[in-house]
Amino acid sequence: MNHSNLPFLPFTKPTIDEATISAVGDVLRSGWITNGPKCLELEKSLSDYFGGRTVRCFANGSATMEIALRVANIGPGDEVITTPMSWVSTSNVILAVGARPIFVDIDPRTRNLNLELIEAAITPQTKAIMPVYLSGLPVDMVRLYQIAHQYKLRVVEDAAQALGSSWLGDTIGSANHFPSDLVSFSFQANKNLTTIEGGCLVMNNEIEAILAQKLRIQGVTRTGLDGMEVDVLGGKHNLTDVNAVIGIHQLKQLPDLMQQRQTLATHYFDCFEKTTLIEQGLELPPKDFTNSNWHMFQVVLPIEKLHQLGMNRATVMQKLKDMNIGTGVHYPLINDFKLYRELGYNSNQTPIAQRVGSAILTLPLFPLMTSYDVERVVHALQLVLKEI
Repeated sequence: MNHSNLPFLPFTKPTIDEATISAVGDVLRSGWITNGPKCLELEKSLSDYFGGRTVRCFANGSATMEIALRVANIGPGDEVITTPMSWVSTSNVILAVGARPIFVDIDPRTRNLNLELIEAAITPQTKAIMPVYLSGLPVDMVRLYQIAHQYKLRVVEDAAQALGSSWLGDTIGSANHFPSDLVSFSFQANKNLTTIEGGCLVMNNEIEAILAQKLRIQGVTRTGLDGMEVDVLGGKHNLTDVNAVIGIHQLKQLPDLMQQRQTLATHYFDCFEKTTLIEQGLELPPKDFTNSNWHMFQVVLPIEKLHQLGMNRATVMQKLKDMNIGTGVHYPLINDFKLYRELGYNSNQTPIAQRVGSAILTLPLFPLMTSYDVERVVHALQLVLKEI
């Protein structure tokens, strides 16, 4: 296989069909292009998808988490337990409301927040738990909510990557067989459902939804034709109808897109099992085809062996790029960033996350890929790691 003669394969690429493109044109021609009827339609469709729960859409997935914290009355002096293995927005929004993130180490297999370590991290200041479902794989939802209820904590689920994921047969966000609190989803460009930028928050009742709506647009409440009141400090986080109409079409396609992801992930496992890479120390993700939505396919490189050869993750990524294969890093450790170090955090406090964060690599996985693309990625990675 001559990789240099093949087209560049990105690690992700959205699936946008002609019907969606046409629908965007219809919205642009309608004259109503900001938050309006299409946003309401998307919220209704998402509410149906989540079993009738209350849903509001926002400009991005970071806004949904920050507003979720505000709805839960999390603020200065409070602590929120979370994982250091996530996009930095997870903890940034905790800081934004004046609270303090408390980083708990991850489970080495799932790479998610280790629920068995949570209780030891709870203090009188702890007000919430914010788990992250890395690559779309949830934590044990029953155990999560057992802990939350025992210690009377709110749960803000960072389900940014988990639209379509499930637990005990329930779609994450619907929660018929386990309790659920506030659930935040992202619709950013690389997500399983995209609105280009956007997100939604699943809430418990209309009281929470009314507060979220106020926080979404400057704290404003409108009555009648000319009535306007502001009784809470809000921001500017509304989703436009241009974005919303993309989400409406994406939601209709979601089952098919998820099936394609699962097929590709299955082929990844089949291909890797025919190599010696696992014996060489390459760690594959959990082989979960029941709960995960396969948002990403991530491997953990045998980083110590690479270091012995004077290589690192960046070396591997560059070699793959030279073969026209794109990769990603999801994620560098949050508590290793300068901002967090200056706040007193230390990645040595989460050693498993520290190791995984230095070695995790996101491989291409998106519905437009073919089985040949998967074989190409595995073959290229085998060539790169042949020396170890």
